[in-house]
Amino acid sequence: MAYFLRVLLSAILVAATHYVFIAPGFAQSDTAKPVAMEQKLPDEYFSDLFARVLIGTEDERKTAMGELVARGKLDIVPTLTLFMNIGGDPIHIADALSKLTGANIKTWRDAMLWQEAHPEIIPHPSYRELKLRYFSSIDPKFLQFFDPEFTSRDRMKIRFEEIIWGGVRVDGIPSLDNPELISVSAADYMLEDDLVFGVNINGDARAYPLRIMGWHEMFNEVIGGVPVALAYCTLCGSGILFETSVEGRKNPFIFGSSGFLYRSNKLMYDRETNSLWNQFTGEPVGGPLVDENIKLKIRPVVITSWKNWIGKHPETKVLSLNTGYHRNYDSGHVYKEYFASPNLMFPTIVRDESIVRRKDYVFGVRKFGAAKAWPISAFKVKKVINDQVGNTKLVLIGDASTRTVRAYESKGIQFTALEGLNTIKGKDGSWQITEDALIAADGTRLQRIAGHISFWFAWDSYLGVKSALYTPEG
Repeated sequence: MAYFLRVLLSAILVAATHYVFIAPGFAQSDTAKPVAMEQKLPDEYFSDLFARVLIGTEDERKTAMGELVARGKLDIVPTLTLFMNIGGDPIHIADALSKLTGANIKTWRDAMLWQEAHPEIIPHPSYRELKLRYFSSIDPKFLQFFDPEFTSRDRMKIRFEEIIWGGVRVDGIPSLDNPELISVSAADYMLEDDLVFGVNINGDARAYPLRIMGWHEMFNEVIGGVPVALAYCTLCGSGILFETSVEGRKNPFIFGSSGFLYRSNKLMYDRETNSLWNQFTGEPVGGPLVDENIKLKIRPVVITSWKNWIGKHPETKVLSLNTGYHRNYDSGHVYKEYFASPNLMFPTIVRDESIVRRKDYVFGVRKFGAAKAWPISAFKVKKVINDQVGNTKLVLIGDASTRTVRAYESKGIQFTALEGLNTIKGKDGSWQITEDALIAADGTRLQRIAGHISFWFAWDSYLGVKSALYTPEG
């Protein structure tokens, strides 16, 4: 595939050597007049350089990259990084990048990490056109996400140069829209220790097995009368349940997978406006909705074992294997190697790993004007943790073996221990554990707080705010 794309893009570059190339539907800028190298250079000059970098002889490639290095400007770094990704000469491009940046860049991953760490670098004007040509050579539908009216550098909430192809076309990871559900008795394919996303809204209990959702990463549903979408980024280890109705809009949003990634996080899109959304925050980052100040409400969802879920919700409905797609839905099959590895599949800067490692699971809550994460490993020691987010007191009930955590506002009540699957010991006796609240014998309710599981690298990187991190030592 990389060779095919390199040949295709090279052909585009060759054709563009003597004129300025413009993707369909994108406005053409005035052709620059030839001036001295240290000033603005004509587009034709760069087209010729890029063509030689990709498809020239070895001497031509060396000479072309030497000219780019001698020019001494970092605006060409995103272009060279792109060329490394699609199959350019990695050794000579890496050498050029190292000379330009002063960093030890040997691979595309190195170049992407350097680029992420330097948001002050503005790509050369030709970069956008080159990258759009590359994207459209994979799937022409990709261009629907990059209308220049909404995706210029000053409009997008993320950097265009950090958007990368994730390996599939638009909806190549197909969402499940109002999929077929079956009863517990009919779900003979399920194993007791299979993990599920468990959702219960207004008494409507649903189970979505991770062994199926790993292939689809998104469902659009109405549960208990509430339109919702589960956005599951397997790369981030996060499944987040969003309420898709937004005040002031007639219809709920329906989401799909764009095929793009940003810092090892999937970019989803809505089918109404083709805006790109950050899967982790539930906010549009590019497209017609980018300035609408929309942030989807997060609803509670729990990861737990099939055995435990049906123990609490014997009336639940569960996904049928009849999804309309042919996939290997066997237990533990999807992304098996990735989940077993400590490494990331795509490059992104990992910040603090002094307490938890990049792919350690955490449970995170972002609410009450603050954010906090609890390592799942903490629940090996204590299944009940009394803590707080900001100034709001919480109690968290967890099981590390199944990545199960539920959080409730505690109002300062101290809880001590679980009493079976459905009750917890607290003030004045036992409290019933439900998906909505903790309920005391006298009817007092402590509200469930929405949170979700993710890998630590994602939680620590994508929020845009500093998150607290729970440690047993305080």
